[in-house]
Amino acid sequence: MKVLVACEYSGAVRDAFISRGHEAISCDLLPTDVPGPHYQGDVFDLLDQEWDLIVAHPPCTALCVSGNRWYGTGQPKHQERLDSVEWTLKLWRACVKASPRVCFENPVGVLTRLAPEMGKPQYIQPWQYGHGETKKTGLWTIGLPGLVPTDVVDGREQRIHKLPPSEDRWKIRSATYSGIASAIAAQWGK
Repeated sequence: MKVLVACEYSGAVRDAFISRGHEAISCDLLPTDVPGPHYQGDVFDLLDQEWDLIVAHPPCTALCVSGNRWYGTGQPKHQERLDSVEWTLKLWRACVKASPRVCFENPVGVLTRLAPEMGKPQYIQPWQYGHGETKKTGLWTIGLPGLVPTDVVDGREQRIHKLPPSEDRWKIRSATYSGIASAIAAQWGK
């Protein structure tokens, strides 16, 4: 399969597909953290091609409910939230034109309410895929079955929620868990 992993600099999902023999490339404005096929630039540059599958991780800062304190209605950054939803919808529409199978991944947020054309997501947790942590994450899909849990483990630590302030906190919070990346590649890479 030819797979585009949009808005990913970590290489986690890209490398999970490559390890299963697929042609995969990640794309982000940031350089990749791990050497591998990566386009550093605007994802829209790659959407004039046809893809068998697109997995996208649109920036979540303004989209998450955890940001309601700053981005909610009546808050100073509310317009940033609306702009982020508009950009995400533009990306969704372009991805749906470029591939018959699309997944957008984002934590619990405002997309279901403010972007209803994307439909309702399937929610997953890291503890369903081998990681004893909680981080409720939505998967909005077209042309794909629901992601089936692969390794339900004990432990429900809120490590991501409890991270102290740091320079790279945003990066740690946005990383895709390896168990989830493996499940995506194994189940949707058939």
